[in-house]
Amino acid sequence: MMKLLIARGNEDINLLSDKVNQHGLICGATGTGKTVTLKVLCEYFSDLGVPTILSDVKGDLANLCKIGTMNDKLNSRISELNLQNFEFKNYPITLWDVYGEKGLPLRITISEMGPILLSQILELNDTQTGILNIAFRVADEQGLLLIDIKDLRSMLNYLAENKNKYSSLYGNITEQSISAIQRKILMLEDRGGDMFFAEPALDINDIFKKDTDGRGYINILSSKKLINNPTLYSMFLLWLLSELFETLPEIGNPEIPKLVFFFDEAHLLFNNAPKLIQDKIEQVIRLIRSKGVGIFFITQNPLDIPSTVSSQLGNRIVHQLRAFSPRELKAIKEISETFRPNPSMNISEEITKLKTGEALISFLDESGAPSITNKALILPPHSSFDALTDDEYQYIISNSQLFYKYRELVDRESAYEILERKLTEQKQEIINTKQKIEELKLQREEEKLKAQREKELKKQQEYEERQRRKTQSAVTKGVDSFLNTMTRSIGREIARGLFGSITKKR
Repeated sequence: MMKLLIARGNEDINLLSDKVNQHGLICGATGTGKTVTLKVLCEYFSDLGVPTILSDVKGDLANLCKIGTMNDKLNSRISELNLQNFEFKNYPITLWDVYGEKGLPLRITISEMGPILLSQILELNDTQTGILNIAFRVADEQGLLLIDIKDLRSMLNYLAENKNKYSSLYGNITEQSISAIQRKILMLEDRGGDMFFAEPALDINDIFKKDTDGRGYINILSSKKLINNPTLYSMFLLWLLSELFETLPEIGNPEIPKLVFFFDEAHLLFNNAPKLIQDKIEQVIRLIRSKGVGIFFITQNPLDIPSTVSSQLGNRIVHQLRAFSPRELKAIKEISETFRPNPSMNISEEITKLKTGEALISFLDESGAPSITNKALILPPHSSFDALTDDEYQYIISNSQLFYKYRELVDRESAYEILERKLTEQKQEIINTKQKIEELKLQREEEKLKAQREKELKKQQEYEERQRRKTQSAVTKGVDSFLNTMTRSIGREIARGLFGSITKKR
């Protein structure tokens, strides 16, 4: 176990390294010192060889890579804290950016994100979420990779074309719901989703890099643009947490954490999140500590974090909170009640009187119990406060050891290509089937015409035979009648000739 000196007041305030995985809270109004606190913590962890992950919402954290310089305010704080041998340093950082502008392109695949988080990003209703789940189920069953947005579109189109088959298996699938999901996907694509859902996807192992001095890399997610899509921002960070949970082995309660994750603008994670998401957040936070991962939530108002989550945050740093509204007064009262009381101070009053850089702090002690709350001044960071120029950003990105791994977009065969090929084969099969049906129809028509001609020919022949027989019968009858007449006439003449005396006429 190591003691990390974070602040000084009436006494030194130390964060114990083996208690970092018990998580923490950093809160305070805008401009009260949260960013400095965050930088100090990241610097300590880096020196310990512990990598960190944090989002840079305002663009004032990438300067951790620059050596700090002295100024009047900094000199005053160093003197006030009586810091001996204070030196300026810089720290190893890796810059990430979904849009590939202020960092390495940060990508994940649709399949990795999964239907639960994706439905939250797309803001789907229960029916649409159910259909998205079916799409993922069918894709998994058929071994289809959903890498990018065009893969998801193709999967939904395939589902629509085979809706009768899959409705009988998984429940009703309507074209209206699929069309609604497609429209939401289009909106996500317009907001940069086509850049985010792609390959090469983020390799979690790349977060755990150390420099040649054994210092942990500070992974900074550039979020100035991403924060404009708060749902995508929060769901990505939640995915990253869950991916760490699924990937890392159980190590119990280590002396030094494996990784520390800072979740800035934490309220975005919980705003309008359905119960299913909230339950999973609580589960991950509760269980990930056994993987050696510590999580610090950063927010302006502690009420932004549900009590079921805040109760799991053992290390607390609270900067000044303002009481201009009933909700803010309620927040002050509630956060005061979560601190271990200090007989020498009124916590709820002190919270509103804190100066910039001061904080009320309660860390877990060696027994795991919250320490008595103390007011203290946060130590200054060793790195710079100066913002990076565009050229400096590009230099850091292009000189990263991960640059060539993530620079080029990869589009390998996935659901889109497979389903397009299958669709082409199905269309060709339909064409072939139609041709065979037409050929069979023509064959049947010909056979029918042939049979009809044969029938008519036979009928004609029968008719002619009957006519022939009729004619023959009439001739025969005429001859017979003539012969009979002649015979009778001859007979009469002979009779009369023999009996000449007979003169009687008939």
